[in-house]
This record gives sequence, C-alpha cells and structure tokens, in this order.
Amino acid sequence: MPVTLLWVVSPSLEVSNCSGFLDSFRDAKLLDSSKFIPRDSSSIRAKKDKKRRWRRCSLSTNLKYSCVGHTGLESASNLPLLSNVLANPAGEMAVSSEQKVYEVVLKQASLVKRKLSPVGDIDVKPDIPLPGNLGLLTEAYDRCGEVCAEYAKTFYLGTQLMTPERRRAIWAIYVWCRRTDELVDGPNASHITPTALDRWESRLEDLFQGRPFDMLDAALADTVAKFPVDIQPFKDMIEGMRMDLRKSRYKNFDELYLYCYYVAGTVGLMSVPVMGISQDSQATTESVYNAALALGIANQLTNILRDVGEDARRGRIYLPQDELAQAGLSDDDIFAGKVTDKWRNFMKSQIKRARMFFVEAEKGVTELNEASRWPVWASLLLYRQILDEIEANDYDNFTKRAYVSKVKKLFFLPTAYARSMMPPSSRKLSPPIKT
Repeated sequence: MPVTLLWVVSPSLEVSNCSGFLDSFRDAKLLDSSKFIPRDSSSIRAKKDKKRRWRRCSLSTNLKYSCVGHTGLESASNLPLLSNVLANPAGEMAVSSEQKVYEVVLKQASLVKRKLSPVGDIDVKPDIPLPGNLGLLTEAYDRCGEVCAEYAKTFYLGTQLMTPERRRAIWAIYVWCRRTDELVDGPNASHITPTALDRWESRLEDLFQGRPFDMLDAALADTVAKFPVDIQPFKDMIEGMRMDLRKSRYKNFDELYLYCYYVAGTVGLMSVPVMGISQDSQATTESVYNAALALGIANQLTNILRDVGEDARRGRIYLPQDELAQAGLSDDDIFAGKVTDKWRNFMKSQIKRARMFFVEAEKGVTELNEASRWPVWASLLLYRQILDEIEANDYDNFTKRAYVSKVKKLFFLPTAYARSMMPPSSRKLSPPIKT
C-alpha cells in the first residue's frame, strides 16, 4: 500500500495511498522510469560524451498515538489505549511502537537544534563536491521539480512561496520518496525482493556520502549536504517497504502505527529540517517534529480508510485485526465488501482517530517557517476532507473511492494560504505526555 508524503502530498485523482510518500499513491499514474529522464535523450548522450558520468534515472532499482508523546487521545472513547511498554508472551517487557518512534523523533529534534543559527533558522551547510558541474546539478533539481509538478500539483504550487534553496530540496526529497514507493507499488513491484531493497538502501548510504548514482540521487545528495537532514528517516521508509513485502495484516494499532510511521511519518522528519522553524516560534523543536509526525500518521490512516476495497482486492487489510473483531467483523466481511451497520460503526471510530491526528498536526504547522506553511496547510486540509467524503459515501469504501473534487481543492487553497499567514503561537506547545 502506498505511503503518504507527509507534509508534501495533497490528494488528487492521480494519487492514491500506495504505501509510499510517499506510501501514498494507489491510483496514481504509475511512474514509468522514463518519466524521470529528461525528454531530450540526445542531451544525455551528449553529457556522457563530455564525461559527465550521470546514469539514466530509473525506478527499478511501501489512543495514545496522536504524535509520539502527547496526543489528546487519552480521553477519546471507543479507542484502545496502549501503554508505552507491553508484556510479551515470555513475560518480558517490550517497548511499544509509540516509544520506538518517539526515540527517533527525539534524535531528529536534537540534530536540528544543534544546527540552529543564532537567529533561530536552519543553518545551511556548505556545498560538497559532486560529480558533474553546477549546470548538471541545476538540471537535476529542475527534473525533480517537473516530477513534483506532475504528480503533486497542489503541493508544487505551494512550494513556489518557499525560498529557491528550500523549494529545490523539498522536490528532491519528494522524488526520492516517490521512487522508493514505486519499488513496491510500481509496475515492477512483483519482481522486487528484499535483496533489491537492500541494494536501494546501500545506494541511499552512498548518496549521503556524496556519491550519487544518477541525476536524481545527485539532487538529494546536494540537499542533505546543505541541510541538517539525517539518514534515519530515509532508512526507516525503506523498512516500511520491507514490511509491505512480508506483511498483509496488522493485529493491532500498535503494529499499524509503526507501519504508518515508516511509510509516511518519516516524510515529516525528512522535511522539517528543510522547511525550517519560524524565528518567532516559542515551540520546542521536539513538539514541531511531533506535529510533523502526526500529519504523516493522519495522512496514512486516511489513505488506508479510503482504499479499503482496493487493498482487499490485492489481498491486503490495513486495519487493526483486534478492533475488527471487537466490532464483530472479520477479513471475510472486508472481502465481501458489504456496508453494514457494524461496518459503519467501525468506520466512525477509525475516522475519529484519524481526525485526532490531524488536530495534533495543526499545532505545529504554524510554527514552521512562514514560506513553508502554505503547502503543509494545503496537504492537511485537503487530506482531511477525504474523511468527509468517506462519510458522504455512507462509508462505502469498498466500491467507491473518496476524493476531493477540483472545485473543493480550489476552495481550500485560499483557506490554506490564509492560515499560513498566521504567526506562530505566543505560547509554547504542550509538552508530550508520557504514560
């Protein structure tokens, strides 16, 4: 199933929830490897003749949880709450998925705090040597922008308000996440093996060391050299793809939460260092990361609820098995695809949970750098609208696919822009509640 490009993707008819960032795009036009290659192939050959050693780009190479820490979900009824430590069958104590993710967030927040400049904005690192020349690197970024414009039109529009450096960096992250998602949800997905993902991870490590494999890798290599972006969220997204290869059921929300973090929450952790935190923000870096994570989780839960029927036809059920059982439902009911009162009640509780994550995410968007807020607000408002569309379809997500019409998108864009102009809160965000 697709991943959600956390801060980055807005819903569209072309984008689905494939586990990727992107877990996120299931009915999307599948990315053909040629889409990433400049249309003038002769120019590529010319570059090779000039010993610019770029390889052709190819895709062939997936309630206490609101935001790791505080949620506001503690008082929600009908939602199972899990403690931070769980007892396993052997009687030993195991760390919950929430706590595992929380530790990653703490690390990422700490890394960015160390890179903050005296005026409170992201400190850009100096350039590192890359193969080719400046013109070729500019071409790489431009190609990333073309891909973003084609597959995430609304978000691409929002990035135009960002500084050129931030805008190009976000495009590079978007493209890497989308390519990663295509490994398990693209046209060659049936041929992808764990070994192939291992090679993709090795390639990721190379580009973080300034050794990009192709043009699109070079754009990301330059990005991670300039901004305090850590490799861990990228590696975690690849782990989400591995989960899609070996797992098609999730016994409880603890398991599903971890999957949602891997395929979507990671995008927020990748993006915050580039988008930057407002100089006027009184919020802690950790709380902003929590909000970014919450948006990724919310988007992915929305993808899951939207694509129940589509996933079922692929033999996958991304719903907590224990909660299905508590509602008197089973896998057979999902495969039968019949909307019943039991299903409606179950869906109401799942939608309620997703909305809680969106509420948590809102707390951090205003704390971002002013120029970075509009695309994030657009993503949040448009994705949340999908939940309303599911309700409007009488919870029939077996045969009907909820989507936001172009008219509604146009309506929400000015709203998102207006919200992006709101100054950061004068108060610090509430610290995470540990239990």
